[in-house]
Amino acid sequence: MNTPDRPYKIVIGLEVHVQLKTETKLFCRCSTRFGADPNTQVCPVCLGLPGALPVLNAKAIELAVRAGIGLNSQIAPFTKWDRKNYFYPDLPKGYQTSQFDLPICGGGYLEIDSVDENGAPCRKRIRLVRAHLEEDAGKSMHDEVAGKADTRIDLNRAGTPLLEIVSEPELSSAEEAKNYLTEMRLLMMFLDITDGNMQEGSLRADANVNLHIERDGKTIPTPIVEIKNLNSFRAVERAIQYEVKRQYREFQETGKALGQSPKTTRGWNDAAGETELQREKEDSADYRYFPCPDLVPVVLSESDIETARQHASQTPNSARNLLTATHGLKASEAEVLVQQGRGVTEYFFALIEHGAASKRAASWMLQDVLRYLNEQSVAMEAYPIPASALASLLVAIESGKIDTSRAKEALAKMIASPTLTAAQAIESLGIAEVDQGEFVSLCKQLLAANPDVIEKVKAGNQKALAALVGPAKKINKNIDPRQLQETCLKMIESGEAL
Repeated sequence: MNTPDRPYKIVIGLEVHVQLKTETKLFCRCSTRFGADPNTQVCPVCLGLPGALPVLNAKAIELAVRAGIGLNSQIAPFTKWDRKNYFYPDLPKGYQTSQFDLPICGGGYLEIDSVDENGAPCRKRIRLVRAHLEEDAGKSMHDEVAGKADTRIDLNRAGTPLLEIVSEPELSSAEEAKNYLTEMRLLMMFLDITDGNMQEGSLRADANVNLHIERDGKTIPTPIVEIKNLNSFRAVERAIQYEVKRQYREFQETGKALGQSPKTTRGWNDAAGETELQREKEDSADYRYFPCPDLVPVVLSESDIETARQHASQTPNSARNLLTATHGLKASEAEVLVQQGRGVTEYFFALIEHGAASKRAASWMLQDVLRYLNEQSVAMEAYPIPASALASLLVAIESGKIDTSRAKEALAKMIASPTLTAAQAIESLGIAEVDQGEFVSLCKQLLAANPDVIEKVKAGNQKALAALVGPAKKINKNIDPRQLQETCLKMIESGEAL
């Protein structure tokens, strides 16, 4: 949006590189494990030695198709491999095996949080150009910081499977770019396509940025700049914010528009807080793409695509909608559950299937279950209590068989002994149902001893009944606080309590 203070529109397209969650590389059996000593996870194939031939990793294809389904893309039934030729010190073969004119995923979109023209929160759909598979290059380790001029090469990453997801230039602010990358990472992790560890390079982005400047009734686009290898949400936001200011300042000085100077690549210096010129950007013709002669095309069947569709049936967006529209959770509650990953949301839905009430299930998930996961540093799959068992405990609370505080005690017993059922845990606490006659008699006794509570309730303060819970527990620890207050309230309203 143009304003007097900002007479230009920001135009951003992101290229997100997602490292696929495979045990081995894209075209060989070398491990993709992070943290190994330099150049210990290499072989003749990923080193590009003469005579070595690649063999495709089928898992990478499976994950790419699943990602495409999650991104609402068209899956190509026929796709091929191409060689992208360029020289770089950590690219030993002199080319990268990628996909050029027949990518595995075409089109699609991703919805993100944004604001409308009035500044009100809204959802914005960002269209995608494509998503294609390719192998990663190695890593150059420069020693300038240590006062040396040498560079070492680690080829452990060479050949690691990547899915490059290219957006249309429809992002219009640094904040939107950050939101896009955040949602993309969540989706890829939700579908178990990547581990999403940005510090280890499992997900990184290149940002293509330029400005559309309004001058004399004309829109003048500035030359496009590609900011390379942004590996954190904050880096994406800061780099784009800096680049926008730099481009506008440069346009005011030179007046150069798109086509009057070449596209350039800049790196982000996080310490200095600025982008730095690296090189002029090549066009696709400079890469001399041609079909890879060592790999046959990939042909996908309808059953292959349908299998991927089943694995991608639940996405963060569909889970949000189910949690809020169907199960009545607040948007903030739904977001917390979704951000924890697919395992957490599926556990919640399983609680509902086994009879738990939505609100109570959400409360226990957000408090007790997530607390356990955080304290133990484990994933949802390692939670010791099956959803059916926890649901039984929540149903017992809902029916008045046990109150919340004692249910917490039962939960602790179930965690300590995962084979215990909810009924067994409740029984082990010595909890027994209170005889109805005894219960009514106790309510009359408490109200007679606390006339001030009766007066407060008659004056409209029903919360005053909470003062009766403590004395009731001292007489009978099996009393259900909620049932106690409801019964006392009915007695006061009917005139039974004098």
